[in-house]
Amino acid sequence: MQAPDPCAASPADTLSLADALERMLAAVQPVAERERLPLSQSLGRVLAEPLTNPMPLPPFANSAMDGYALNGRDLAIAAETGLAIAGRALAGHPYRGELGDRECIRIFTGAPMPPGADTVIMQEQAHAGEDGRVRFSPPLRPGANVRPAGDDLPAGAALLEAGRRLGAVDLALLASAGIATVTVNRPLRIAHFSTGDELTPLGTALEFGRIYDSNRYLLQGLLASPLLETRDMGLVADDRAALSQTLTEAAAWADLVISTAGVSVGDADLVTGVLAELGQVEFWKIAVKPGKPFAFGRIGTAWFCGLPGNPAAVLVAFQQLVRPALLRLAGAKPNPPLRLRAVSRNPLRKSPGRMEFQRGHCHIDANGTLTVTSCGAQGSHRLSGASQANCLIVLEGNSAGVSAGETVTIELLGGWHVGEPGP
Repeated sequence: MQAPDPCAASPADTLSLADALERMLAAVQPVAERERLPLSQSLGRVLAEPLTNPMPLPPFANSAMDGYALNGRDLAIAAETGLAIAGRALAGHPYRGELGDRECIRIFTGAPMPPGADTVIMQEQAHAGEDGRVRFSPPLRPGANVRPAGDDLPAGAALLEAGRRLGAVDLALLASAGIATVTVNRPLRIAHFSTGDELTPLGTALEFGRIYDSNRYLLQGLLASPLLETRDMGLVADDRAALSQTLTEAAAWADLVISTAGVSVGDADLVTGVLAELGQVEFWKIAVKPGKPFAFGRIGTAWFCGLPGNPAAVLVAFQQLVRPALLRLAGAKPNPPLRLRAVSRNPLRKSPGRMEFQRGHCHIDANGTLTVTSCGAQGSHRLSGASQANCLIVLEGNSAGVSAGETVTIELLGGWHVGEPGP
């Protein structure tokens, strides 16, 4: 068994992940401002009001396949049936007449059913002759292969509820109902910056003892969404005055301010103290690895999330806490992350204490079993393993590690949410 985690103790001011998320979602309220957008510009936006169907979908009865439309009473169920061909109907080009006794029309998929017809016989069962008649081979079923008006949704039915993030299929549904514009919540304004005297911007020669800033690029990718308007506030030194100025400027514009680093207990970790001076700190320690130092608070009308400095911890904190808060602030309904059970292909080391999220790569093996492999050493500074990962392996606080072949819980990465438009 691995030695106990020296950071595993959970004092009174250290929250569980579930408690921290509950407090954040209870505090954050959706933005109130709305805007009207063409459907073509609304992908990924949050619907501000429920929508009902203005007409039946489909609006008329139509053929489900290529064949012949007829009245079911003219069919001989168990014997061959012969009818006269009165015309034809294609999608967009309906037959304008009305069927007489013992008549049918040639019809194609999507074409409206003519008056008097309630059945379509597929063309594979039809044998058209040169005499203008067609014979149908049994078995034949009256009412077959027809999509009734309102078969998908009747007029007045609910289409989409408020709080729905509009995906591609949602746009198609609304377009099919003739809805050309929608009312959505305005985009969130998100300001972000990195802190640390050791950070160097790209394009600058790297001095000894310094590193290139990667967190701003990680956040830029994580925040790329139609839901968000972002402002990169750059690099901020470990200086109280510089931090105070940046936080004040960011909070004056943003709905939510995000920083990375500076929220732990070191001499250079100044963010939490400056936040307390300018506004309020709701909490700043969570029983999670990686990502224990996480500050949540407020500056004026803007919310604040102070993330850890190590990039893997930034990824975990964003996935578990920032993302749900952003969805809540945007007016969407943050769903619990999709978690699956997978067989671990290798042992996983862990000390009892904090809930832990390890980077992993999952796939379905030749036997159809979902398996997961650890992406190497799990130091929170390691970006290479995080780059290879497509999931997080979720290990509860009481776990003392996992043997190869054991089943574990995984949480998929790669999008803000499953079943909704991506970030």
